[in-house]
Formats: sequence, structure tokens, C-alpha cells
Amino acid sequence: MKDLMGMMKAASEMKGKMDALQAELAEMTVEGRSGGGLVTVALSGKGEMKGVKIDPSLFREDDVEVLEDLIVAAFNDAKAKAEATMQEKMGELTSGLPLPPGMKFPF
Repeated sequence: MKDLMGMMKAASEMKGKMDALQAELAEMTVEGRSGGGLVTVALSGKGEMKGVKIDPSLFREDDVEVLEDLIVAAFNDAKAKAEATMQEKMGELTSGLPLPPGMKFPF
């Protein structure tokens, strides 16, 4: 019975830590770049786009497709960085849990 109470307490503490981590990730801003820094996209930790910066040298009518590709690339770069940061922080949070191999948290 004592072990069950300990597990319940640990689960409650983990929930509090998860809530704090999710709040921290929501406030985080990650920047992705492409074209050698000519295009920058800022995303929140939840993947919401917060801003786009485009170097004025890219505003040429014949380079519209290149600009579109650079925006997509910068967005994908920012998203990958946000996901990597989230995985790192989740790994730190769940490092002491006896989870089976391959099981991800949260479920």
C-alpha cells in the first residue's frame, strides 16, 4: 500500500512538471533560417508562426519561386529546432521513469 501511495505522489509531481514544461515550451521562440540568413521564420514552441523576416534583396519579380522555397525551408528549420528542444526537455523530465524501450511520454 505504501508503494501505491508513493506512485500516486510521483504521478502527481510528474503532472505538475509536465504542465510547467508545456507552459515553458509555449513561451519559447525558435528561429529557422534559409538562404544563408536571407529568410528567417520565428515559431513558438507549439509550432505557431510568430514572424517572418525577408531580406529586401529577395524582392524581385523573377525570384518569387525562390523566395517561396526559402520561406518553406526556414519554417521547416525552425520547426525541427522546436521539436528537438521539446524532445530534449521531455527526455530530461522522464529520465528517471522506468518506461519500456520505445515508449514515448506523454502517451
